[in-house]
Amino acid sequence: MANLPMQKIVLAEPLTGQRQSYTPALISLAVLYFMMGLITCLNDTLVPFFKNGFRLSYAQSSLVQFYFFLTYGVMSVPAGKIVERIGYKNGMVLGFSVSAFGALLFFPASILHQYILFLAALFIIAIGIVLLQVAANPYVTILGPARTASSRLTLIQGVGSMGTTVAPLLGSYFILNRLKESHASSEAVRYPYAGIACLLILIALIVYRLKLPQIKAGATAMETAADEKSKSVFSFRNLNFGVWAIFVYVGAEVSLGTFLTNYIADSLKIEVHRANSFVSFYWGGMLVGRLLGAFVLQSVRPPLVLRACAAMSILLITVSINTSGYLAIWSMIAVGICNSIMFATIFSLSVSGLGKYTTRASGLLSTSIVGGAVISFLVGLIKDNASWSVAFLIPILCYLYILFYGISGYKSRFSLLT
Repeated sequence: MANLPMQKIVLAEPLTGQRQSYTPALISLAVLYFMMGLITCLNDTLVPFFKNGFRLSYAQSSLVQFYFFLTYGVMSVPAGKIVERIGYKNGMVLGFSVSAFGALLFFPASILHQYILFLAALFIIAIGIVLLQVAANPYVTILGPARTASSRLTLIQGVGSMGTTVAPLLGSYFILNRLKESHASSEAVRYPYAGIACLLILIALIVYRLKLPQIKAGATAMETAADEKSKSVFSFRNLNFGVWAIFVYVGAEVSLGTFLTNYIADSLKIEVHRANSFVSFYWGGMLVGRLLGAFVLQSVRPPLVLRACAAMSILLITVSINTSGYLAIWSMIAVGICNSIMFATIFSLSVSGLGKYTTRASGLLSTSIVGGAVISFLVGLIKDNASWSVAFLIPILCYLYILFYGISGYKSRFSLLT
């Protein structure tokens, strides 16, 4: 492992007991990632629920993910500017509040049983998630040395994976168990999302009352050089390729999670609510992988780990679409383990050495999460006109690009992790 310079940490408001002051910050970030994971992964349950309830095609049902992740493309840059203005803590409070409002809108949408109203509610929920994402990611990366940023972000995202693991189980029990009733009613989603809204409001109030450290990242010598030699945020090769790496990564992850329930149901010839329970293993694999990855990334170079996981993902999907039964299912589920470290590693490699452009880059990288909308819709569209084997060639192409990023795309003369 290369010896990298430490990232300078500056407290905007100096506090006594600096280490202790980071504890509530990390706890609040853990809760934040848990709720982001829970809410985002519940979309995987909504896709088959709405597909059945509103008699939709795969492409139409994927609009759940399309409008949710479209928000990243529309709101990430404005969200970055909002967070710069109001601060990380207030950005988190605002994000929780906006998401709570969107979750409350599920109540009237379920009464009227209108698909378009649910999509609007999801769009608003996603605005809050975007604010949380933009505030949280750079916050985690500057709570320590640059060389362990990938490890730190992977570990905190492991807590988020607990939310994604629980979500399919909750979705199966509270929502998909009532799938037969959904032809005439959306009541099954009414009270679960009302409960989520109340929980988000409570968390927002708690975070608002917490005294979190006001921090900013100082510049290293290399970052200062980057500031002087770079005319804009687009001057960084690692960021330019990283934006597309995030785009295809989120697209692959979301498309697999979105259609895994139907893929399993079709492959094993079982009911949808039983198939959805298997999805918890996909997200549970990400939980295990992130916890292990947090330690592996402290001793193994992040680009090496990234390219190994990308290559393994390609292999597993190839095995899945060319076999049948439980081998095909568990091969696809195992991709979750490979996904575990990808976002954190790509993000950290993309912002390495950007200096004063880091916050703006975070907004751009969050914008590229719109890949979850575009690629999941594309996979659904292909499935409507072809087989699962053809549709899942799209995620394979996504992981091929990530493999390229781990080999060459991350390299930059300014990067601290080259």
